[in-house]
Amino acid sequence: MGQEEENVALLKELYGIWTGTQAGTIENVLEHIADDVTWLSLADGSPGMEFTASCSCKDDVIRYLSELMREWSMDFFDLEEIIADKDRVVVLSNVGWTNNRTGKSVKTPKADVFCIKDRLIVEYLEFYDTAAALAATRTD
Repeated sequence: MGQEEENVALLKELYGIWTGTQAGTIENVLEHIADDVTWLSLADGSPGMEFTASCSCKDDVIRYLSELMREWSMDFFDLEEIIADKDRVVVLSNVGWTNNRTGKSVKTPKADVFCIKDRLIVEYLEFYDTAAALAATRTD
């Protein structure tokens, strides 16, 4: 199995665990995150979604994922496609989340871009409808 196939298989496994537990566990994901990972979100710590601030180490990612699971509940995650080129992998999906504080839901297409080296995620960047997600955090 080549590098691209290994990376696709790894992400299929990790997304399977993540969605199978409705984003309720991070333990299996953590073993595949580099200690010095770069983890970025388009929301980038915006008010209402402070947990999305840039991460530069595994401890930051633990905080990010823990706060995500505390503040939001996954409604659905539909994996559409995984595209790989060497160590770069793009995961295209459609997702739905409900904010636990406001009860408001958001549905959005999502693209996750990874760089994977030696079965470790060294870079991650997520693209989604940040305006809709931020609106779901507001109580007005």
